[in-house]
Amino acid sequence: MTILLTGGFGFIGSAVVRHLLATTGETVVNLDKMTYAASPASLAMHAHDARHIHVKADICDAEAVRAAFAAHKPTRVMHLAAESHVDRSIDGPAEFIQTNIVGTQVLLEAARAHWMTLDEAGRAAFRFHHVSTDEVFGSLYPGDAPFTPETPYDPRSPYSASKAASDHLVRAWRHTYGLPTFVSNTTNNYGPWQFPEKLIPLVTLNALEGKPLPVYGEGSNIRDWLHVEDHAEALVLALFRGEPGATYCIGPRQERTNLEVVKAICATLDRLRPDPAGPRERLITFVRDRPGHDFRYAMDPSGAEAALGWKPRFDFESGLEHTIRWYLDNEAWWGPIRAGAYAGQRLGVKA
Repeated sequence: MTILLTGGFGFIGSAVVRHLLATTGETVVNLDKMTYAASPASLAMHAHDARHIHVKADICDAEAVRAAFAAHKPTRVMHLAAESHVDRSIDGPAEFIQTNIVGTQVLLEAARAHWMTLDEAGRAAFRFHHVSTDEVFGSLYPGDAPFTPETPYDPRSPYSASKAASDHLVRAWRHTYGLPTFVSNTTNNYGPWQFPEKLIPLVTLNALEGKPLPVYGEGSNIRDWLHVEDHAEALVLALFRGEPGATYCIGPRQERTNLEVVKAICATLDRLRPDPAGPRERLITFVRDRPGHDFRYAMDPSGAEAALGWKPRFDFESGLEHTIRWYLDNEAWWGPIRAGAYAGQRLGVKA
């Protein structure tokens, strides 16, 4: 089997590639444009693995995408490539519309053209797995039931609106053309190799450096936190077990307020690497809230758990410590990012 995976040098994508290569015998064709958030180091251990093939291409480049399908003839597709930072989408939505919407349409058309060339057995086995976010469902409030596959869409930011549009395209290609597609939606991911603009690595690294720890508003917004390795396992199970037309809500039932997350990071760092200046909670700084900031996201994963036979291995506390230890041990990766390409720039808080 050959799997074409988009965005495989990104945070979640690289975790999926590592999981596929470690647990299956499949070949992975990693189609990645290599934007600022791509990390070759995240797959350095597979640099010479013949089962990992990197195709440097933009998913919006129809000719390049068609060429990748023609050259490698994938039996399944997992689509992860996306612009994903909410703050960036607020500052510049055009790139999100181009990559997340137009890019998905280009990929769907290439997949459909390839699927039509397969024999009956190949067409029956083919799958197009589109990886999406809980943010397409809008915002929950205290007492609201978690999101399910039946929750109506209500995106609130340019990022979530672009992902919602891509979800609709994926489902339309199944209904209109018969392409065997399905969608998975997930909660906030964290773990090793996450780019330092996202909440947990940003706060961890700021705290290590004695810098302010930015928290939007009062820090009361709630997210459901999933370790990226648990998500990668769920995505691979879905790739092989997912049914056309299905929606899989993947989450860990680990809701925390942003302030609780920041305080947990401080407490873990204080224990693992004490600061002579005192407890790091002193660095917490409340900043102006994000425009249209959704209050709460949470997912009911019971359907996905039953269908895929999956449960997360990490609880939030053990997953957070695992993540912080990784950042403590890997300054060689994040140090140049902090000091180089992002020197002097505002790192947002995706939460």
